[in-house]
Amino acid sequence: MQYDPANAFVTPVALLAPADAPALTLRTMTAADEAEWDEVRARNASWLDPWESNDPMRRRLVTFPQWIRMQRRDERAGAAIVFVIVFEGRIVGQISLGAVMLGAMRCGIVGYWIAHDYAGRGFTPLAVAMLADWALHDPDGPNLHRIEIDILPENERSRRVVQKVGAKYEGVRRKYMFINGKWRDHESYSLLAEDAPDGFARRFLDDTPGERVSSLS
Repeated sequence: MQYDPANAFVTPVALLAPADAPALTLRTMTAADEAEWDEVRARNASWLDPWESNDPMRRRLVTFPQWIRMQRRDERAGAAIVFVIVFEGRIVGQISLGAVMLGAMRCGIVGYWIAHDYAGRGFTPLAVAMLADWALHDPDGPNLHRIEIDILPENERSRRVVQKVGAKYEGVRRKYMFINGKWRDHESYSLLAEDAPDGFARRFLDDTPGERVSSLS
C-alpha cells in the first residue's frame, strides 16, 4: 500500500498536560507496553467490557505485536493514532483518534477509556482536551477542523466527559457501532477548531473555577 508522506503523523508523540493540571502524558504506544497494558485491561475487564466495541466480521484475535504494527501503519497513512494515558509513570487509560478524513472534511473520531481506580479524577476530560488541542491546533498534528465523540445513551460517565470539554450534542446515530454483540445507537458530540481558539485544555481548566480538577469526572 502506498502512503502520502504529507498525511503521515509525526511520531512518536508525547503530549504533556498544562503545568496547573494533573501531570498526565499522552504518548504513542510501543511493543514494550504489552505487559502493563494487558494487566490494566485484565484488572478492569468488568468495568470496561460493557462499553467495548468490536468488529463483527473479524474472526481471529489480533496479538499485541500485530496491533502495534497496525498502529504504525495507520500513523504512516495519517488514518488513526492511539495514545496511552500515563500518570505517575503508569498506564491508566487510553485515548485514540481514528477514522481520520482529510481534504474537505478534515475530521476524526475520538475514543477513550480510563481505569476504574482513576475514574472521577478529571483525567478523561483533560485527556480529551489535550488530544483536541493536538488534533485541531498543534502544527505537528493533523490540523483537523472537527472531532467527534460518540457515546452509548446510558453511559452517564462519558456524557459528563463530553459536557466537561464543551462538546456540542448533534443527535443520535442509529445502530452506529457494534457493542457487545449488538449494533447500538450512539449519541454524537463534536468539537470544532474554532470552539476554543485559546486551546481546549486551557478552556477546560479555566471553566472550573473553585473546583479541583481531581474531583471532576
